[in-house]
Amino acid sequence: MTSSSDRSPVVDAPSSKTYEIRTYGCQMNVHDSERLAGLLEDAGYVRAPEASDGDADVVVFNTCAVRENADNRLYGNLGHLAPRKARRPGMQIAVGGCLAQKDRDTIVRRAPWVDVVFGTHNIGKLPVLLERARVQEEAQVEIAESLETFPSTLPTRRESAYAAWVSVSVGCNNTCTFCIVPALRGKEKDRRPGDILAEVEALVGEGVSEITLLGQNVNAYGSDIGDREAFSKLLRACGSVEGLERVRFTSPHPRDFTDDVIAAMAETPNVMPQLHMPLQSGSDTVLKAMRRSYRQERYLGIIEKVRAAIPHAAITTDIIVGFPGETEEDFEQTLHVVREARFAQAFTFQYSKRPGTPAATMDGQIPKEVVQARYERLVALQEEISWDENKKQVGRTLELMVAEGEGRKDGATHRLSGRAPDNRLVHFTKPDQDVRPGDVVTVEITYAAPHHLLAEGPVLAVRRTRAGDAWQQRTAEAAAKPAGVMLGLPKIGAPEPLPVAATSGCGCD
Repeated sequence: MTSSSDRSPVVDAPSSKTYEIRTYGCQMNVHDSERLAGLLEDAGYVRAPEASDGDADVVVFNTCAVRENADNRLYGNLGHLAPRKARRPGMQIAVGGCLAQKDRDTIVRRAPWVDVVFGTHNIGKLPVLLERARVQEEAQVEIAESLETFPSTLPTRRESAYAAWVSVSVGCNNTCTFCIVPALRGKEKDRRPGDILAEVEALVGEGVSEITLLGQNVNAYGSDIGDREAFSKLLRACGSVEGLERVRFTSPHPRDFTDDVIAAMAETPNVMPQLHMPLQSGSDTVLKAMRRSYRQERYLGIIEKVRAAIPHAAITTDIIVGFPGETEEDFEQTLHVVREARFAQAFTFQYSKRPGTPAATMDGQIPKEVVQARYERLVALQEEISWDENKKQVGRTLELMVAEGEGRKDGATHRLSGRAPDNRLVHFTKPDQDVRPGDVVTVEITYAAPHHLLAEGPVLAVRRTRAGDAWQQRTAEAAAKPAGVMLGLPKIGAPEPLPVAATSGCGCD
């Protein structure tokens, strides 16, 4: 695997072309965009300033298709760039991702100024397609029907110096009626365990101290290679990687959540006490209509086992409100599960039709005003529970990995921000000594809000880390680059806890 720290992208030549990538959707798209950036930089492009807003030589849209208005959003953005492209000879626009895989030739027909359309299976072709479009002076549409190369094997320009995504698989074997992802990303394909661990070790060698194992259905890992315990073995193997301090994973499916995974979480010190497990609905009737292969009792049973093995685990979830046919009684069952599970946070969705899914044509579509009212009741309940669960953290002493860009008011309040082992966001008093993103601080929690914690007293300890060294080196290198050629500051890193009433992400796991 090649990464941004062991490549030498062309950045000094005044004629270097700039690129901008706009990413929509889930963590898999974020992962793919890091690879697209790496490919473009290997081809000699340089990243445009963050405020370029379409002024780059190449603008890439990495799209998501799971929301009802995803295409309207894309074509609106493409229309905004059309006059700019007309005034700028040589500018190119590329569209990739799930919507490109789904709509194919429709994109060029509706937006003929687009130069390249590529799908989820052939992101490695982007530089070649851009050059071909330039030479032939016509749009290039290339959609592969099956995976050509695992994205993780492609060159990478990671957004974070201290945290990284590591894909264990691509695709999904589930057939949820609200989700179009399997049709666009294909059946699950697993990477070899040795390849995954080699990537993890290489990342740690670069200074990364936190990795997130990523899959559309991450704990189904092993189904493609015939090993039902492959995921728990992978978690344990990550525990033996020297220098790897934190391991997370997203998103697991309740159907595949087995006792050996819970044991591996509890017994592997660097696997964090955090679980994000989508619920979608608490109603057995709705779960059946969704083709979710578990029921309420099974879901709550998993949570009970996780809490027994890992008492301080923070559990978060995804919930869809207003699925076709959902009755008031069905919704009350969802509220019941929320009360029983006591999620630290919930990523909540109002159901919207996903074009191409069975649910989009089901009878019993719920009126918008009913969905909105139920949604507000759910958010209010979860807000109360999140606050109560956070209050339990007051008085605890926690080790935080210092983060960058997560506290919007940090400058005004003279605070920094970090992530606790369970991924809760903590704002803490800035210490007198230098602290860098990736370093670790020890603090005592003094105040709780629904979506964050405060440590208002002095920092109890600071541990400088190799991850902090990596961030410092990257920042120094970025500052030395010519104006307008920016490698950017880490914004993504480890996934943030999913907030109540969030409006992004696919919620289809």
